Amino acid sequence: MTTGARYIVETRRPQSSYLLFWVVLAFLISSCMQSKSLDVEVYETSASGHKLTRLSEFPTAHTTAEVNLLPEEAFQTITGFGGAFTEASAHLLNCLSQEKRARILEAYFGDTGARYSLTRTHINSCDFSLGNYSYAPVPGDVTLKNFSIAEDLNDLIPMIKEAMAVSKDGFRIIASPWTAPPWMKDNKDWRGGKLLPKYYPVWALFFSKYLDAYKAQGIDIWGFTVENEPLGNDSNWESMHYTPEEMNEFVKKHLGPRLKADGHEVKILGFDQNRDEELNKWTDAMYGDEAAAAFYDGTAVHWYASTYDYFPDALLYAHRKAPGKHLINTEACVDAQVPQWQNDAWYWAQEATDWGWTWAPDDQKHLHPKYVPVFRYARDIIGCLNHWVDGWVDWNMVLDRQGGPNWAKNWCTAPVIVDPEQDEVYFTPLYYALAHFSRFIRPGALRIGFKHNDSDLMVTAVRNPDGSTAVVLFNPTVQVKGIRLTMQGKTAGFSIAAKAIQTVVILDK
Repeated sequence: MTTGARYIVETRRPQSSYLLFWVVLAFLISSCMQSKSLDVEVYETSASGHKLTRLSEFPTAHTTAEVNLLPEEAFQTITGFGGAFTEASAHLLNCLSQEKRARILEAYFGDTGARYSLTRTHINSCDFSLGNYSYAPVPGDVTLKNFSIAEDLNDLIPMIKEAMAVSKDGFRIIASPWTAPPWMKDNKDWRGGKLLPKYYPVWALFFSKYLDAYKAQGIDIWGFTVENEPLGNDSNWESMHYTPEEMNEFVKKHLGPRLKADGHEVKILGFDQNRDEELNKWTDAMYGDEAAAAFYDGTAVHWYASTYDYFPDALLYAHRKAPGKHLINTEACVDAQVPQWQNDAWYWAQEATDWGWTWAPDDQKHLHPKYVPVFRYARDIIGCLNHWVDGWVDWNMVLDRQGGPNWAKNWCTAPVIVDPEQDEVYFTPLYYALAHFSRFIRPGALRIGFKHNDSDLMVTAVRNPDGSTAVVLFNPTVQVKGIRLTMQGKTAGFSIAAKAIQTVVILDK
């Protein structure tokens, strides 16, 4: 418009008042146009090589998707994102140089890194431990006078404390038992079996003592899941079975009252297994029992029922059963895979398989095709957020090149892989995929509404406590896509690469 004004001045030579009119008009139009632009920062991770890279230039796109944010539509408040402290991860950090150890903890918890805000750890041993152990090893010790977390003092607790020292904003910890000590169970084994009813009060006391012991180490536990995977794991490693009714009985008559009597303010999350049709049965039972429901603060879920389906209907069902309570994904990983070392391309390729590729029943095989690891993370987290999940926790933070250590040889992949013998660290593309959420979507953020016109594009958006807005875009196609982002009449234009995740931070407050 300014150029047009100069052209008129030069050719028509208007009077000075006429010239002033056009100059002022051009200035007002230019200012108006500028005021309607969103102030954004764009970060991208892509198959072409970007790794949470801040972009200032964008590739040309032949089509443009319209993404309209609706901040007046408010949904759940975000609890956080992160990964799990396991004995396997902590042991590996102990095997690295101090420089590499510090680098990994900064990458996960520091201001320059992923800024994890929600984490998980195991109570007693799990498959990602060096062996089987319990904090109450003495059979018949019903008063738990021999209770001790000494097993954690050399690895888990130092890792958590160092993470706490690095984290500026702090983070929450969810603790989960895989099993009670065998002497409390009907099969007297680490694997499978059930907690004997006569030990319900002792097992509830165990939770309380765990809180006290970790508190004495300067570590607060934010929440418990009652049992990791109460439906079991075919007795391949530590596990303990509950029916929904049995878990309710334990929670309403023992765990909840015990924690309350001992003055502990801690969240209790039920279920803690795959979000398939079982989730409906469990939420019916949990919240259909008024006495039990009073103690449940929410529902925990895992992602292993499918390599592509995030089960939106089951998540909506769980939310509607308890709309004021938490819905948190407490575990996810690329399972049944030995990690690919220094091979970014594999994480962007449709080559990964999971447990179901080999072991799923015939009627569920279709849920477990080969998949792209980065795609699975992006699709699942965005799908979960858009269906009321308020927290999302990955599994092990660090594993070795074998996908362990794991006493049960249940190899898996983690976002960070290390070679302790060579003192080398590999940040896989999964690390950057997770950071798109954990770094930019902060605890207390409010998910907001949106509309878009591209069925291939996945979108989610939140309003952060600092007033900024974070939008995550996922483009799984092989085409660059133009994006026209609009919020409250202001717009920003850019593009997203093929096979890419973007976080767009809108600084307008």
